[in-house]
Amino acid sequence: MIKPPIPTNEQYRQAAVETYNLLDTMPEENYDSITSIVSSICDAPISLITLMDKDRNFLKSRHGIDMSESPRDISFCGHAIASEEDIMIVPDAREDHRFQGNPLVDGFNAIFYAGVPLVDKNGYKLGTLCVYDHKPRTLKENQITALKSMSKQVIALFEERYKTIQLEKVTSTLQERNDELKDFAGIVSHDLKAPLSNIIMITELLKESEQSLSDQSKEYLGYLKGSSTTMSRYIDGMLQFYQSEELVSNIYDHVSYVDLIEDVIAMTVKDDDVVVNYIPALDTTLHTSEMALQQILINVVTNSVKYGDKEKTIIDIHLESYPNDYEIRIKDNGSGISPENLKSVFKLFYIAAEKDRNGNQGTGIGLATVARLLEHMNGSITVDSKLGEWTEFVIKFPKGIVE
Repeated sequence: MIKPPIPTNEQYRQAAVETYNLLDTMPEENYDSITSIVSSICDAPISLITLMDKDRNFLKSRHGIDMSESPRDISFCGHAIASEEDIMIVPDAREDHRFQGNPLVDGFNAIFYAGVPLVDKNGYKLGTLCVYDHKPRTLKENQITALKSMSKQVIALFEERYKTIQLEKVTSTLQERNDELKDFAGIVSHDLKAPLSNIIMITELLKESEQSLSDQSKEYLGYLKGSSTTMSRYIDGMLQFYQSEELVSNIYDHVSYVDLIEDVIAMTVKDDDVVVNYIPALDTTLHTSEMALQQILINVVTNSVKYGDKEKTIIDIHLESYPNDYEIRIKDNGSGISPENLKSVFKLFYIAAEKDRNGNQGTGIGLATVARLLEHMNGSITVDSKLGEWTEFVIKFPKGIVE
């Protein structure tokens, strides 16, 4: 018996085998289907998909035998991957000096062997797709062709697994970074909110004593309060943006449409010159994530209120219920959005207008949060507008299944 030779690129070949994370994995139907088909095509009682490990031949799929591995030193596949041929055929191992006295021949009656190396995209031979028989024989040309073709299908499964592994790694890394970013946002919010609140409070106290302050000092206090308030809004917005996923629940709520809209109006409309119109369908109950939807509507309605430039701001809210989805349209008669800005309004930090109705600059976070929330809900939001006349947001999201 002759031990299989070790390939000259063994270090790299072994690394390639380990890349696929297939060693010591359980049987899988996709691989077992291939060995079953190959066994039938080649009329062979045994068919295997093997991976050559450091000191063993691991059987990823086995048809016709009940073993998961064998020593590398006695493996037929070890000779196959060391060969320069695209298929190794041993008609009668008892007459081949490489396998005389081999335990697989003497103990398992492995007489005939045909193996095609499994070659990855970099040219490394990972293992084999092979068949065994208990009698001397050979393969027909069509059987050889089929064996080679099926080996390519095995490699395709390997590559699909590799891509899945890489995707899972990327997904895990992104999740870790997102979690770190949310933690960072929380820490920054906590550490900055307190001193900002103190600054705002101190400026208020100083302004109460403004009779003793010069006009320039009063002006500086105004700047200080305005800057602090703006920064506070940014912090609140960023924290809301990175916590948006937590608002979306997998357990759907029974949400009264009337109560929802009335709550949103109460939280967003503070002036008599803002009118919100909606049809109060008393029997309308939405099956969705209540906290997420409420936050979405608050942000959109707040946007309409802030950028209203007419003597009376009118906001119309309309609900449509379809078999699988809800659609909520929110249209206002505000300043509108220029056509070149429509595609960008849902981007984080993008500001379509320089100032709102109160002279404050937006943060560019509110509508980005809306889009992010709807993404978590498998929904969507679109916007259409005519500059100087109106803006309409169309919100779509799926109906929750109520058990």
